[in-house]
Amino acid sequence: MPAYEYRCLDCRKRFDVMMSYAEYGSKAVVCPHCASQNVRRRIGRVRLAKSDQGHLADMADPAMLDRVDDDPRALGRMMRQMSSQIGEDMGPEFHEVVNRLEAGDTPDEIERDLPDVGGGLPADDMGGLDDDF
Repeated sequence: MPAYEYRCLDCRKRFDVMMSYAEYGSKAVVCPHCASQNVRRRIGRVRLAKSDQGHLADMADPAMLDRVDDDPRALGRMMRQMSSQIGEDMGPEFHEVVNRLEAGDTPDEIERDLPDVGGGLPADDMGGLDDDF
């Protein structure tokens, strides 16, 4: 049997009432503190469950990305979280990069030591797109 939250508009106290779904709306609710029927139903807090895509979107929030620009450890943690949200094994190269970021290595150091990671494209190459569009 569900519990419904109420607040008495006369004595201002909060209370719960247990009643069945069938009783709700047809049974009179009385304040247990002052016996008033001048009560209002309160809606309790609602908790929303996020999908994996919702969690990924939160991680890609520009405010969060700004924090990882100068902190390789934070970037490594974010990459590990995103990987776990995706739920797929990203391969040994990915894990090596994340481990090195979490150890404090900068992206430049990692790129210098592992030139084949990232498909061999220079960091500033946008795949042939130019800046004139």
